[in-house]
Amino acid sequence: MPQIAFLECVRCHAHISAETPQTVCTQCATAPAGSLFVRYNFGHLKGTAAREVIAKDAEGPWMGMWRYRSVLPDAIPVTLGEGWTPMLKSTRHAGAFVKEEGANPTGTFKARGLAMAVTMAKHYGLRKLAVPSAGNAAGALAAYAAAAGIEAHIFMPLDVPFANYVEAVAYGAHLELVDGLISDCARIVQERKQQEGWFDISTLKEPFRVEGKKTMGYELVEQLGWEYPEAVFYPTGGGVGLIGMWKAFDEMEELGWVRPGKRPKMIAVQSSGCAPVVRAYDQGATASTMWQDAATFASGLRVPKPYGDTIILDIVRESDGLAMAVSDEEILVSILDWARNEGIFLSPEGASVTAAYDKLLANGYLKPSDRVVLFNTGAGLKYTDVTAEAMKLKRPAAK
Repeated sequence: MPQIAFLECVRCHAHISAETPQTVCTQCATAPAGSLFVRYNFGHLKGTAAREVIAKDAEGPWMGMWRYRSVLPDAIPVTLGEGWTPMLKSTRHAGAFVKEEGANPTGTFKARGLAMAVTMAKHYGLRKLAVPSAGNAAGALAAYAAAAGIEAHIFMPLDVPFANYVEAVAYGAHLELVDGLISDCARIVQERKQQEGWFDISTLKEPFRVEGKKTMGYELVEQLGWEYPEAVFYPTGGGVGLIGMWKAFDEMEELGWVRPGKRPKMIAVQSSGCAPVVRAYDQGATASTMWQDAATFASGLRVPKPYGDTIILDIVRESDGLAMAVSDEEILVSILDWARNEGIFLSPEGASVTAAYDKLLANGYLKPSDRVVLFNTGAGLKYTDVTAEAMKLKRPAAK
């Protein structure tokens, strides 16, 4: 594992020591403070010879995302087997692959970021972690905190999918349901964390969730033969997965691990009921504004103003990608389409990207032969209550 050289602010580019736990930049002159990225001493890892060690040594505790330990912080993993999820080839679309993140522990991609964040929390000796969550981060933190023997303090909207509530309770987390959105949950954490002694691991307010999420970028490139696809479709609520993958592409190019070529177009997909990034993109803005009355059954997309909105917009534009929205009706149609024709039960967030993919095929932005990766960020079975409601489906009465 490499040594961390320093933490770098994405806004003012200040260098901050990683010797002690950090949240956001302490040197930014204006609010909001910049997020911190982990920077490493990579010298000995450059070249394809170092890359090939990954496949040869991916066993035991180094299975899953920890196969990339050579580009992750030097710490003893708190792991439940996260990462190295399947890349499922579509049976109908020649160039499409579904990255099935529902195969992770707790059933979503959130396992990657929280595994890394809890690993580093244990490394630093932290005892109480707090997070606001639209649902799935709550379950992941609860699980990994239980595995690490650390307290988890979780704040979720009252109407999250029931599975998110059940798992947080089952794992023994301290849970509060909030009559509001994830932004209201975040405000509560901010107001109480100092008094309660919580370390805040909110999205992009600590540096290590990005490190866990970046393994998706390494994985998809390795699974495609160390080549970039034409496009990556990502359901974008907080957007850390998209940000993490772009960081992975930066690192792989620095290391010489990926074949030269144009990076994939990054397609950030939101629900039309909560699309602050899409609105900012369409307006040519550098940051989003708060989305009022956010409403969508894709709960992970119900983020009225992402903390990393500026980073997301920069990535989309730099990649010649798009930010686009689809309706809840289109999401439901895509859930049923992929379930009945491909045998894949998508989460509502995952179905937002398959719906977006269909739109971009129809308008000629992409060709069916273009190799693309569609991220299903969670198992559809975690959403049976909200999906059944969208389908107007009820349990039949006994005869």
